[in-house]
Amino acid sequence: MAQSKYTTHLGMVDILPDEVRKWQYLENLIRQEAHKFNFEEIRTPIMEQTELIVRGLGQLTDIVSKEIFAFSRGEDNYVLRPELTAPVVRAYVEHHLGQRGGSQKLFYIGPMFRAERPQKGRQRQFHQFGLEVLGSSDAVADAEVIAFMIHIYNKIGIKNTTLKINSIGDPESRDKYKEALKAHLKPNFDKLSDVSKKRFEKNPLRILDSKEEEDQPFIETAPVITDFLNDDSVNHYNKVKDYLSELGISFEEDPYLVRGMDYYTQTAFELISPDLGAQDALAGGGRYDLLVEEIGGQPTPAVGFAAGMERLLIACEELGIVLGDEKSVDVYIVTLGDAARKWGLAQLPKLRSNGISATMDYMGRSMKAQMKDANRENARFAIIVGENELKEGKFTFRNMTESEEESLTFDDILGKF
Repeated sequence: MAQSKYTTHLGMVDILPDEVRKWQYLENLIRQEAHKFNFEEIRTPIMEQTELIVRGLGQLTDIVSKEIFAFSRGEDNYVLRPELTAPVVRAYVEHHLGQRGGSQKLFYIGPMFRAERPQKGRQRQFHQFGLEVLGSSDAVADAEVIAFMIHIYNKIGIKNTTLKINSIGDPESRDKYKEALKAHLKPNFDKLSDVSKKRFEKNPLRILDSKEEEDQPFIETAPVITDFLNDDSVNHYNKVKDYLSELGISFEEDPYLVRGMDYYTQTAFELISPDLGAQDALAGGGRYDLLVEEIGGQPTPAVGFAAGMERLLIACEELGIVLGDEKSVDVYIVTLGDAARKWGLAQLPKLRSNGISATMDYMGRSMKAQMKDANRENARFAIIVGENELKEGKFTFRNMTESEEESLTFDDILGKF
């Protein structure tokens, strides 16, 4: 067998037909459930202006500093989108979606791009789904976003999950905490990892996200942000917890769960699963009340989450969860001779117009080979046509599952469905 000299780029994979069926099942489920929650789908271009992503993610994040696919054309600078919150907010501002009235409840499914080192569940082209609620500062919005996130995983069958939540407060609370955190870390600054040293001045909260071994003793003894929340932030956090309890959603409070970018406020949350090992995160999100204004819109509260499709598929595989049905077709027309072949071709549109999936042999093979192909295609029924059947106007209608058959007119066959 000849070997192709062309391959996919590093970290980008083909999704072949057997896998596509799983993706389609998940995508359809997400869309159906989002509709039940009264969310509308939004689709944005995969290219965005570099400045938008830098504003949305922050200059010091790993994504901006080394993981974006960036390029220029003339004087314009573009990136392949590494996430979708900033593009959704850009669309909200550009198209004045706030003028539609009420909060805007949006969801998305699509590909993202990051030039990071590929590993299991993390490719350079990957896919996410997520929700964004723009225009509501009410803790009900936080609770509903979290409820949808958990609902999707429960619906799929992934129920061994833990919801972690925290509050990072408003800017006033967070500024006080940053100073306390820096005061805690400063005496041991030289012992911090190189990455954490870079984050110390401009983005100290990101140090709490560090997985570097040398940082852990200082993270474990760091002050907790909830001790620095003002009354408004405490009230909002308590309401979120009350609403989650009212919904029957259990959670663990994680005082070191933070978001490093300054536009994030109040609620932060993650959904993890112990079934996934070290890379246990399934989804995460939070409130970002300052991002719309930062991108150029009017001050607008917002909250959302994002989840990786590849991680979801891996979780399903490891838990033995079957997604979607096997490939199948309702009717396979098996023909013998040119006249039968022409007849079969002419009947395919009639079957399909009646909502029946139908196919036939494209290779001029023997009847025996066609029957094997019908089995391979998981055909529910076969219509077997030869010279005698054409003369009589009755055709052998075979139930492939029960191995039973009868002689019927074509109209009688249509009546079987």
